[in-house]
Amino acid sequence: MPAPNVLLQCGTGDNTAEWGHLRISEPMLLSLSVTGITHVGADVGGFFGNPDAHLLSRWYQAGAFQPFFRAHAHLDTKRREPWLFDAETLRIIRNALRQRYQYLPLWYTLFYENELTGAPPMRPIWVDFPEDEASYAIDYEHLIGSALLVRPVVEEGATTAPVYFPPGVWYDVLDLTIYNGPSSTTVSAPRDKIPVYQRGGSIIPRKDRVRRASSLMRDDPYTLSVALDSYGKAQGTLYIDDEHTFEYRQGKFLYLALSYEGGILTSKKVDPGGTYETGSWLERVVVIGLQKRPSKVTIQSASLGTRDLESIFESGTGTHASHLTIRKPGVSMREEFVITIH
Repeated sequence: MPAPNVLLQCGTGDNTAEWGHLRISEPMLLSLSVTGITHVGADVGGFFGNPDAHLLSRWYQAGAFQPFFRAHAHLDTKRREPWLFDAETLRIIRNALRQRYQYLPLWYTLFYENELTGAPPMRPIWVDFPEDEASYAIDYEHLIGSALLVRPVVEEGATTAPVYFPPGVWYDVLDLTIYNGPSSTTVSAPRDKIPVYQRGGSIIPRKDRVRRASSLMRDDPYTLSVALDSYGKAQGTLYIDDEHTFEYRQGKFLYLALSYEGGILTSKKVDPGGTYETGSWLERVVVIGLQKRPSKVTIQSASLGTRDLESIFESGTGTHASHLTIRKPGVSMREEFVITIH
């Protein structure tokens, strides 16, 4: 694996606590990302001025799904810590922060792959869908890698948002509503929700336990969110190291390929030279879009042998996807494994 280059972080400059500055930050960050400056973000809440509760909470939601996430303000502005606002605003901001921490494994993997390929973690839709001409003019939403579609709500008082879905199947990450692209749809976006969708055909690693800091999450267990495409397939990757030292240069890392096809989920090392002894293990697998209840689920690995797993199947209703939750596979993330849905 290559030694990393110096990682530049870049903001949109000293912005102002105005809805217009929140709105323009999205195309600015996309422009920076595709020109090679990939660790980008905007000062959450605006550097100058005093945001009201609605603007601040929408800015936290947007920032939580951008690479460089920082609340920042000028010395002369009013104090704006989330707990200084009303209970509803505090709840909304807390939920945005929790979503940010959930997806840190995805961000960490994407920045590793950014070193390998140059692909920006935050990217315009056309980067992954160059054949889709309708996406060329869209600068109000973005992809995170190729797996998440994010539509920040940047209009004052808005409780809905127009979303363009590129070709394929997309699942709302909160309620598993199904959307099929290419299409444009106005979705519900109440004040406490930012529209985010997982692409069918992707596997996203998450850490769902609530912690006060990312350093406390290092050995927390993983959840794999497996979103099936129209062919019943999905794939993803996961990069793990100690998140602190340069010992990955001596092979103390793991780079894993995750794949689902024909009812079989596998984890294999992409780089067999990686030998990091992580304390993290697999706590949960959620398979979204599975059509029928399985008769049983098993796991096979070198340390566990073959054993049955507990699972819960929930049928979809209307436009909501069915999903299977597999509980506590219990395998270490450093070990290759096979989970079979019978």
